[in-house]
Amino acid sequence: MKARPIDNPPNPWASTAVEYLDEIPPSKLEVLEDHSRQVLSHNDSPDVGFNWSVNPYRGCLHACAYCYARPTHQYLDLGAGTDFETKLVVKPRAPELLREAFEKPSWKGETVVFSGVTDCYQPLEASLRLTRGCLEVCAEYRNPVGIITKGVLVERDLDVLQRLARDARLWVSISLPFHNAELARAMEPYVASPQRRLLTIQRLTEAGIDVAVSVAPIIPGLNDEDIHRVLAAAKEAGAKRAHHTLVRLPGPVKDVFAERLRAKLPLRAERVLHRIRETRGGELNDSRFKHRMRGDGLYAETIHRLFDAAARKVGLRASWVTETAPDTFRRPERKPPPTPQLSLF
Repeated sequence: MKARPIDNPPNPWASTAVEYLDEIPPSKLEVLEDHSRQVLSHNDSPDVGFNWSVNPYRGCLHACAYCYARPTHQYLDLGAGTDFETKLVVKPRAPELLREAFEKPSWKGETVVFSGVTDCYQPLEASLRLTRGCLEVCAEYRNPVGIITKGVLVERDLDVLQRLARDARLWVSISLPFHNAELARAMEPYVASPQRRLLTIQRLTEAGIDVAVSVAPIIPGLNDEDIHRVLAAAKEAGAKRAHHTLVRLPGPVKDVFAERLRAKLPLRAERVLHRIRETRGGELNDSRFKHRMRGDGLYAETIHRLFDAAARKVGLRASWVTETAPDTFRRPERKPPPTPQLSLF
């Protein structure tokens, strides 16, 4: 990725801050290891739609300007701006830790979603293969899986995905908020083009995978004009379902988003920010449950109705999944080690 000057909003959790008096140095890619003892995260948010997730990575090289996960980097004493995109934290024992979690008597085989925070198929996965390792564990235990990703690298793991689809339950949701490639590049600088992601939908569908399209986030005044084109193209590529959320800009995300919006799309920036405020009670963000994903007001309601009407028109079901995951979870039988043969001679 092209180096950019280090640029992070102030971190309220950091004990120190750096101020550059001369030229700001460029950001550099760093990979840090996270030696957490658990890899399964429990979600108790009432508006997310799943209970358990696995995130092999923290931070994301995709560098999407709107990413709601940026504030999580501040808890690591890092920044939510360029640090989030270049100081990536990996969990090298993720597959091993997931196997340990599945072996616990308390685990009942609920659906595990990859990823609830940052993209499990971001470019680093090509070499580290942590997501693939975790999916192989899920296939071994026949544990239902959901995947949310922008990464076309998911195609690499078709063999594991087909095992999961056959023996347990699997759905994959491809994130495709833009149809306009120029707008996508401005807001998602290191993600494959919309047309390339449509090809991923097609290839997964042809392999027998249950695929949905995630038109998320919808950014009022920017990509709401793309909704019908995205849904029509996804349906043609083979998607069966569609879902969406309104853009969320918690904490420092609003600063990162506004700055990059003004830099990349200066003629549209103020109109977009005005439209977002129309859906958030005059602010750029509303963190309340039941509101943070949908927004409020006439403009927000118009977007939701437009999405539902467009989905019906092209023949897509507006939902995350089609049914409750079946109870397929099984712990593999382990053969006891052979009894050593004792000899007196």
